[in-house]
Amino acid sequence: MPVLGQNQYGKAQVRLVRVARATRTHRLTDLTVSVALSGTLDDAHLVGSNASVLPTDSIKNTVYVLARERGVASPESFAAELATHFVASQRPVRRAVVDVEEHLWERLGDHSFARSGRETRTARVCREGGRSEVLSGLTGLTLLNTTDSEFHGFATDPYTTLAETTDRVLATEVTARWRHRAERPEEIAETDWNAAYADARRRLLAAFAGTYSYSLQQTLYAMGSAVIEDLPGVLEIRLSLPNKHHFLVDLSPFGVENGTGDGAVYLAADRPFGLIEATVLREGAEERIPTGPAGP
Repeated sequence: MPVLGQNQYGKAQVRLVRVARATRTHRLTDLTVSVALSGTLDDAHLVGSNASVLPTDSIKNTVYVLARERGVASPESFAAELATHFVASQRPVRRAVVDVEEHLWERLGDHSFARSGRETRTARVCREGGRSEVLSGLTGLTLLNTTDSEFHGFATDPYTTLAETTDRVLATEVTARWRHRAERPEEIAETDWNAAYADARRRLLAAFAGTYSYSLQQTLYAMGSAVIEDLPGVLEIRLSLPNKHHFLVDLSPFGVENGTGDGAVYLAADRPFGLIEATVLREGAEERIPTGPAGP
C-alpha cells in the first residue's frame, strides 16, 4: 500500500529587481527567490483538497510586496522575513525554506550599472518551531593560482596516465555555503549580514592565495578552516571545488619547447573535471548543511 512521504510545495525562481531612489545615488538589488512550504498539507495529495494550500501565485506576490514595503537589506534578512511571514500567517505551514540568490552589478555612476562578472551571492533561511537556520554562501567564484601548486605521490592503477607535477596551474570555481550560530529572531535582526558575508569571502580568498597546495583537497580544507577559525559566528562551511584543469600544450611537433617557465601556454579544459567536496566544522558542531545544489 502506498504511503505519502515528505512533501513540500512553493514558488521557484521568482525574479525581483528593486531600485532604491531615496538619494541621488540609486541602489540596485537583483534577486532570484525560491520558497518551499511544508506542514499539514497531506490532503492536497491524498484526497485532492486544496483547503490548506496557499496558491503559489500568492507566494510570488508576497515576495514582491515585502520587497516593496520592507526593503532588502541583505539576502539573509529578506529570506528570514519571508520565512517568518509564511509560518506565522499560514496555520498548516510548519516549515518554510527560502533561498535567495543575489546577482551583482558594478556601479558606473549614480544611476548606471554594469552586470558584474563576479560570483552570485546566496542565502537560505529555514524557519521552523520558532527558530531559523541561516545559511550564507556564494557560487561561481573563479579563482586561479599560476604556481605554488603540486600534485604527485598519488595512487596509481593500470589505467593511470596522469604525470606527476611539482608546478601546475591550480584553478577552481568555488561554491560555498556556511551556517551561522544565529537562530533567534532578535539575533538574525541584529546581525550585519553584508559585513558577515564580506568577512567570510575575504577569508576564503586569502586562504586560497596563501596556501602552498599539494592537492585541491588541502586547499579546500585551508579555505574552510580560515572561515571557522576567524569567524566565531560560523558553525560549519561546505565547499565544492571543481578542478578547472590547465594542461600544457604539446608544441613539440612544431619544434617549440613549452615548459612551465616564462610564457608557458596552457589548454584550459572545461570538462571533464575533478570535483572535490567537503564540510569543515567547528569542533562539537553538528553537520547540517545539505549536499547537492542549492534550492528548496
